Amino acid sequence: MTEVLDAPKIDPRFAPVVKAMLRTPGVTYGGKGFGSTALKVNGKLFAFISSRGNFVAKLSAERVETLVGSKAGKPFEPGPGRVMKEWLEVAGRPTSWLELAREAYRFVGAC
Repeated sequence: MTEVLDAPKIDPRFAPVVKAMLRTPGVTYGGKGFGSTALKVNGKLFAFISSRGNFVAKLSAERVETLVGSKAGKPFEPGPGRVMKEWLEVAGRPTSWLELAREAYRFVGAC
């Protein structure tokens, strides 16, 4: 999986998240989701970097609402006016990305 992490297209801020998550059962990196290469569990998308360069993770609608309320992120909009209630978009520093990716993995893996 080294080739994937060394590929010029992966955001260097996201590479540590990908590397850590690939150690988790059922997780793969590749394919496309919302036009971006993504982390998946059992073929289901759970985290990626948006075309705007922001981290995006699939969480419950309630969890997204809570995180938006605390200003940790905003609902993901893949297109104008198309709000995805179970997707959180986080701009800026990747300090919480791995934690959110793990939470998204558990949420999507349980679906």
